[in-house]
Amino acid sequence: MVNVGDMLVGYATDENVRKRGASGGLVTAVLAAALEKGLVENVVVMKHINEFEAVPIITNDVDEVLASTGSLHSVPVNLAKYAMGRKVAMPAKPCDAQAVIEQAKRGMIDLDNTYIVGLNCGGSMHPVTTKKMLVAMYDIDPEDVVGEDIEKGKLIFKTKNGEEKAIAIDELEEAGFGRRESCRFCTLKIPVNADLACGNWGVIGDLAGSATFCQVMNDKGVKLLENAIEAGRIEVEPASDKAIAIRAKVNDVMVNLGSTLEKEIFPDIPDKERMQYYMEQMEDCIDCGACKEVCPVCACGEDSKCTMFHSLVDNYKMSMYHLVRLLHLSDSCIACGQCSDVCPSDIPITLLQSRFAIPSQRKREYTPGMNVDDVPPFFEVILK
Repeated sequence: MVNVGDMLVGYATDENVRKRGASGGLVTAVLAAALEKGLVENVVVMKHINEFEAVPIITNDVDEVLASTGSLHSVPVNLAKYAMGRKVAMPAKPCDAQAVIEQAKRGMIDLDNTYIVGLNCGGSMHPVTTKKMLVAMYDIDPEDVVGEDIEKGKLIFKTKNGEEKAIAIDELEEAGFGRRESCRFCTLKIPVNADLACGNWGVIGDLAGSATFCQVMNDKGVKLLENAIEAGRIEVEPASDKAIAIRAKVNDVMVNLGSTLEKEIFPDIPDKERMQYYMEQMEDCIDCGACKEVCPVCACGEDSKCTMFHSLVDNYKMSMYHLVRLLHLSDSCIACGQCSDVCPSDIPITLLQSRFAIPSQRKREYTPGMNVDDVPPFFEVILK
């Protein structure tokens, strides 16, 4: 019997899923079982094209779910909006789970019908930058890559000829490669805002590399695991005290690194210089609207206040479009980096938006199982 708060180590019983899946394929097996046993009607997964490209799909086909095994650190897509209006299960990085919660606050997603299998996240990488990094730092042809992993602070790539090359993430980032900037200052590494929090941190001994550490965060997490066990899709056992301690230690290191990098990435700007700073950062905007389209927490659609000001004639010092969006998302930006990824003018939108959102968002605590209506309003927390 599974209980809320349990910390377990498990893996897929299907040898193919266990071998192909990241960390023993438990996440894939849980998602497949949720669909197979009728716990959900659809599952959101990433359909692999290659190591640097994948397409989000919504499927009711168990085989499609099973074929989605494997980690994709170089495909930083946020999946939240794919859960809208469905009884669905989905894998989720911490920022995916945050976006689902933000959409639930806006009535766009029903959390009771949304099952979130959270994935530990040390950060993701932009595919174009990753390909350049492979050539410059690893001396690897991107076309030869067949797999990648992150272990003990190193980024590891596997090639067609069976070789593995590993370089410390710190070294890569000092050279201008590695994780996306929004991932570097993120301090939510274990997805405690999901129904299950899964990853390879804390998997030790004979199971290292072939099993998943899983923390049960709420009643929906219990349902997901018990359903997968009953379906014969997974096997689990209690995590040892040593495994639990190692997982916590890895998380502490990652969180402390994020806090340190946040101070470097967000230098203080004197009050009198802040507006000038924003105007200079935004001056190359071409009004394409890509940032709004890709934002996983924006729920206002085409008929929105920021769209009203989206015009090429609105070019006085700083577009009203950006001013309205900065305020519009000040209580909800999750710093996922999607807007910066798609900006054709290379404006660091995520960093600009995060300057508004991070101080208040960090005080907006969401406990698993909490009703979204119980989360303190934005103006209440910033006045504390």
